[in-house]
Amino acid sequence: MPSSAPEAIAEVDVGERLRAIRGLRRATLRTIADRAGVSESFLSQVERGKASASIASLRRIAGALGVSVADLFEPSGPPQPRVLRRDERPSLAFGILGRKLLITPRPLHHLEVFVGELDAGGSTGAEPYAHGDSEELFVVLSGSVQLELGGDLHELDPGDSIDYRSSTPHRVVNTGDDRAEVMWIISPPSY
Repeated sequence: MPSSAPEAIAEVDVGERLRAIRGLRRATLRTIADRAGVSESFLSQVERGKASASIASLRRIAGALGVSVADLFEPSGPPQPRVLRRDERPSLAFGILGRKLLITPRPLHHLEVFVGELDAGGSTGAEPYAHGDSEELFVVLSGSVQLELGGDLHELDPGDSIDYRSSTPHRVVNTGDDRAEVMWIISPPSY
C-alpha cells in the first residue's frame, strides 16, 4: 500500500556547494568575489551559512564559478567532469568532402568546440556562412587551409589560429593534398 507521507526533500547547503565548487576550481575567495562583483567577506559568510545571497547575487557567483544556479541545488555534489570518447562524438557531414565532430559534452553552457575534417579539395561549402554573434577561434591542427573571412583570404598551416566574430561570413577550404583537421572554439555556443 502506498504511503501517504510526503517524500523527504533533500536539503542542499548552497554555501557548502559554493565552497566545494570553488575548491574544485582552485579559486580564492577574492578571485570569485571580484568576478561576481561581491565583497570577499560577503562570499565567505554565504559559504559558511552566516548570510543569505539574493538570486541576483547567486547568479553572479555561480557565473564566476562557471556553473549555473541550478548546479548549486544538485544534492549529488559538485558537477563532475564528463568524458566524451572520440568514437562517441556526435558528427555530421557538412560542406564539400567534410565532417564536423562536436567534442564538448552536453550540456556545456558557455563554450562549444568542434573538430572538422576536410578531405583534399574539401571545404565548408560553396559560400561563406555566419551564425550568431559569438567569439570564434579557428585553429589548424593539421594540413593547410585557406580561411575566407569577410572577403579577406588567410592562408593557415598547422598550429596557426585566428579569431573573429561568428557573425562574419567565413568559409574554409583545404588547399593541401592531404586531409586537414581544424578546430572551432565558440563562446557562447551559437550552433
